Amino acid sequence: MRPDYLLPALLVIASIVAGTIGWSGHVLLLPISLAFPVLWSRAQSRCVAAFVSAGYFLAASRGLPQGVAAFYASDLWPGLLLWLCASASFVAVHAVLWSKRFGVRPLRYLAAASLMALPPFGITGWAHPVTAAGVLFPGCEWWGLIAITAGLIGLVTRMWPAVAIAFTGLWLWSAANWTDPTLPEGWQVVDVQMGSSLGRDASIQRHRDLIATVKDRASGAIRNVVLPESALGFWTPTVERLWVKALQGSDFSVVAGAAIVGAKGYDNVLIALSAGGGRVLYRERMPVPGSMWQPWRSWLGTSGGARAHFFAKPVATAGDRQVAPLICYEQLVVWPVLQSMLHGPDLILAVGNGWWTKGTSIVAIQRASAVAWAKLFAKPLVLSFNT
Repeated sequence: MRPDYLLPALLVIASIVAGTIGWSGHVLLLPISLAFPVLWSRAQSRCVAAFVSAGYFLAASRGLPQGVAAFYASDLWPGLLLWLCASASFVAVHAVLWSKRFGVRPLRYLAAASLMALPPFGITGWAHPVTAAGVLFPGCEWWGLIAITAGLIGLVTRMWPAVAIAFTGLWLWSAANWTDPTLPEGWQVVDVQMGSSLGRDASIQRHRDLIATVKDRASGAIRNVVLPESALGFWTPTVERLWVKALQGSDFSVVAGAAIVGAKGYDNVLIALSAGGGRVLYRERMPVPGSMWQPWRSWLGTSGGARAHFFAKPVATAGDRQVAPLICYEQLVVWPVLQSMLHGPDLILAVGNGWWTKGTSIVAIQRASAVAWAKLFAKPLVLSFNT
C-alpha cells in the first residue's frame, strides 16, 4: 500500500473499531467512542473525514439492517438502504464542518457535536460520544456534561494526548468503582419475551395474562409496576374498562405502553392505570424514523405513521414522583433526555419493544445509553423491555 494511502486507511479502520466496540452494548465501553473525534481531526482531507465518519457511524449502527429485515419480514436490502440513509446526516455534518485549518477544528467539531444532538440532524444522532459522560463523570450532572464537551473539544486539538490520558484515568477509576443505577423504592419492572405478538395480540386472554403478571409482581410495598412499550396495544375504552375493573381493590398503579390512533396517525404513549381509571402519562417525542415516524405522508396528503412531539412534555407525574420517560428510540438520541433533565425529575423511566432486534446489539445499546444518562445525573432507573 502506498504511504499516502496508509494513514487514511488506518484512520477508517480505527473508526470502525471505535464504533463497533464503543457501541457494543456494554456501558463501560462507551468511552471508546471518544476515539472518533481524534480520528476525525487527524484526517488529511474532507473526503477522508467523511470516510472516517461513515466508518464510525455504520459500525455503531450495524444492527439496523438485520433489525429492519426482521421488522418488515423482508430481506436485507430495505435495511441496508435505511442504514445508509440514516448515516447521511452524520457523515454530511462531519464532512462539511471539517477544516484543513487546525486552529478552527475545535469550534467546527463543537458545532458538529451540537448539530448531531438536536433536531433536525439529531433525529438520527445515534452513537453520540457525549453519552460516555455517564461513565467518566458519574453523578456530576450538568458539570459532567460540560466537562466531557470541553474534553471533546480538546481531543481535536494538538493537546489530544493529554486529554486522552486524563479520560483514560477517569475511565479506569469509574470502572473500578462502578455500580449500576438503583431501582427506586416502590417500583417494579416487568420484562417480557413475547416477541412480535406484544401489542399485536389484542385478545382478552392476552390482557388477562398481563394483568395476572402485574398482580403477581405487585406485592409488599410495590406501588408502581411498569410494562414495556406497546404492552397494551391500541388504547381503547374497552381496554381501559378491562384493566380498571381488574385493578379494583388494589393500591398500586400500572405504567404501560400503548398506541392511540387518530385521524392523521397515531401516538406512541405511556398509560398510567389504577383502580381509579387510566390516563395518558406521556406521548413519545421521537418515534423511530422510517418505520414509525413518516413525515412524508403529510407532505403527500396521506395519513398514517406515528406523530412526533419533538419538544413536548418532557416529564410526567407517576404516583408521587416526577419521571423522565424515554420510549425506545429516545434512548438512542441525545436531546430527549437532556430536555427532561432540565426539569429535575426524580427518576428515568425507559421502556422498549425490541423483539425485532433479536440477534443484534440494539437493545443492549439502548440499555447502556439509559444507564449512562442515569449515572451522569445520579437518577434511579426503571427499565422495562419486550424481546
